[in-house]
Amino acid sequence: MKYVVVLGDGMADLPVESLGGRTPLEVAEKPYMDALCTQGELGMVHTVPPGMPPASDVANLSVMGYDPRVYYSGRSPLEAVSIGVDLQHDDVTFRCNLVTLSEGEAYPLKTMIDYSSDEIPTEESRVLMAAVQERFSRKNLHFFPGRSYRHLMVWNEGRNGFTLTPPHDISGRAITSYLPQGEQSEWFRDMMEQSFGVLDDHPVNRKRRAAGLRPANSIWLWGEGRKPSLPDFSSRYGVSGAVISAVDLIKGIGLCAGLDSIEVEGATGTIHSNLTGKGLAVIEQLEAGKEFVYVHIEAPDESGHRNELDNKILAIERIDREILGPVYRWLQQSGEPFALMVLPDHPTPMLYNTHTSDPVPYVIYRSWQPLDFPGRVYTELCAHQTGIVVEQGHTLMDRFLKTR
Repeated sequence: MKYVVVLGDGMADLPVESLGGRTPLEVAEKPYMDALCTQGELGMVHTVPPGMPPASDVANLSVMGYDPRVYYSGRSPLEAVSIGVDLQHDDVTFRCNLVTLSEGEAYPLKTMIDYSSDEIPTEESRVLMAAVQERFSRKNLHFFPGRSYRHLMVWNEGRNGFTLTPPHDISGRAITSYLPQGEQSEWFRDMMEQSFGVLDDHPVNRKRRAAGLRPANSIWLWGEGRKPSLPDFSSRYGVSGAVISAVDLIKGIGLCAGLDSIEVEGATGTIHSNLTGKGLAVIEQLEAGKEFVYVHIEAPDESGHRNELDNKILAIERIDREILGPVYRWLQQSGEPFALMVLPDHPTPMLYNTHTSDPVPYVIYRSWQPLDFPGRVYTELCAHQTGIVVEQGHTLMDRFLKTR
């Protein structure tokens, strides 16, 4: 048996006025997703439990079969595991974005211009993070470079319980009401403010301005958490598996679950990502004997956050053409029974440019049990019309692997 999950981060949406009231999934050309719906189980799944934030960590834990209400410990520790940081149980970790803030005003009055600093390349961001580490590190406080704008701060024997806001939730807004809150949060705010002085006129940012790019002129702290502990995926489900993603968060979930994390050259998490390479990596893992592969594609979500409608549609089409199509064809030719599941982790509606908790459409195709629903397509509306609703997202993996 072979099992493949193709997860298009943030693919689901609401009707878009400029698309004539249709969603990106309704407009995109995605023949393989649609074909699976004519022969597979189509429905809706609640990946975000009530009362929890509609974040990718929560939703992907759920899709992987882990109840976030039990296993969620924060986003940043999962990313720490991915980049090889050896965490102790009393460490508190924080996501440390390099962001673009407006210039001229006092720091608390600045506006969040870009949560990704024009998707700053990793080689440039590492230079900036070295300057941050030099300025702010101390005996119990350390900074670790990640990829692009996504980095990490670790506070040894630290405390948590702060009110911290994801920067992608406040694009175009004044940061005044979204600065860290809670006991001892003053030094967080001071550090973020001082980072503007460290970074704004840094040679890397002077060069970026000269090239017409946005400067990464401040750090932004959020996503606190402690070291997670997940039951082993292979022991739970009886399959050997791997995760393929450009995002440290997803890699971290996979590693904590005992899955292999597969690197793909040119995989960036953006619309420019090497999706063809990801599709080939799925096939290579299956050829090598893996029974389960979870491939995560960030591009639809990034496009939603950046209000890039055309790119969101293109991302969906590329997932279908460059990943799902080749993997489906290979599985068919392999002669082995297989199951494919396609879904987002959460919606990232163009109307809001951030995540929501609404249920998302999923389709499960089982090669040994094809169904017959001619005319059905992979859209939010069509999935809703089937009447199938999985109320607890973490049970979907059991449903997917129920033949074991």
